[in-house]
Amino acid sequence: MSGQAENWLKKIRALPLSGPVRIMNVCGGHERSISMAGLRTLLPKEVQLIPGPGCPVCICPEEDIYQVIQWALHHDVIVVSFGDMLRVPVNVPRSEVSSLAAAKAAGAEVHAVATPLEAVRIARENPQRTVVFHAVGFETTMAPIAAVIGQGLPANLLLLTSGRLTWPAVAMLLDSPDAGLDALIAPGHVATIMGPEEWEFIYQRHHLPTAITGFTPDSLLEAIHSVLVQSQEGKPSLTNCYGAAVKPGGNRFAQQLLTEAFEVLDSPWRGIGIIEHSGYSLKSHLEAHDARNILPLDAARKRSNEMPAGCDCARVVLGKISPPECRIYGTACRPATPIGPCMVSDEGACRIWWSSGIHQRIDAKIGANTALSTAAGHD
Repeated sequence: MSGQAENWLKKIRALPLSGPVRIMNVCGGHERSISMAGLRTLLPKEVQLIPGPGCPVCICPEEDIYQVIQWALHHDVIVVSFGDMLRVPVNVPRSEVSSLAAAKAAGAEVHAVATPLEAVRIARENPQRTVVFHAVGFETTMAPIAAVIGQGLPANLLLLTSGRLTWPAVAMLLDSPDAGLDALIAPGHVATIMGPEEWEFIYQRHHLPTAITGFTPDSLLEAIHSVLVQSQEGKPSLTNCYGAAVKPGGNRFAQQLLTEAFEVLDSPWRGIGIIEHSGYSLKSHLEAHDARNILPLDAARKRSNEMPAGCDCARVVLGKISPPECRIYGTACRPATPIGPCMVSDEGACRIWWSSGIHQRIDAKIGANTALSTAAGHD
């Protein structure tokens, strides 16, 4: 740990904390950095870091994944999607194909890509085939997808858009009567694109201390210290601890690209339901590239968009329970055999906690800090 991080940790430990402070870190990247650095084992026991809804793979609508699987299996198309999405399971009987990876094993042509430019390349290399790009991600991923759209898409490239905006989920959570949070750490990369102003509603409407931060331990600890001081002083505000990347107004050019390519609609989040103004959909002038308009859609299924039986990923995403409190964590659901989407992606809280050494269910009474400290070999 850097000397700067150690200094922030000393400042946090010097604060007279009289009781628990529940701080939600919204971003999956933040959760990964927190766990990799072992911050929960170093912070005072009063500081409780709660992973939030910042994993686009975890909340991608189940019916969208099911639909693209059906296209891959039953139509002459090439399906491309980001790597993590290939392993996300859907709600089907065990005898049926439950993921894009399984569809590929069954003979469907499915490719994992790292960037939208790869989807364009595959379409150009296969001009006689229809290529379906399942576009999944939050603002930081949808902006480069919008940039590629702005450059002009090959005629044979269709998009199934499952992109989402981050702040509406946080707003929905904070508007609920049982949010149970004392402060929030907002996602730095999203604020880089959309601007820090997007997160002002947290302290203005909900009176919760808020900080935007980056992904290094020193930046995260600075943000934690900031919200703790705000809380103690009773003066909630928005602190930008990621000034090197987050500027007032954000990236105007990226915002323009998003506006030109997408409209924002009320959209489903897996296991959570419809969240107002939270989803990106292709604008009407791009309907020739909208897979939903061109390819046949399967009828709605029972349990569409739900989590698998026994899976508590939705409660994990909303910060209601810690990952190992899920009923199937470490038993049926493991990284090698994921049942829920939170165990798939490296931004999913369950996968992150597993990588941190928590391989069994824990009782809620034990507490996250104690469980992680035990796994790390601390007293």
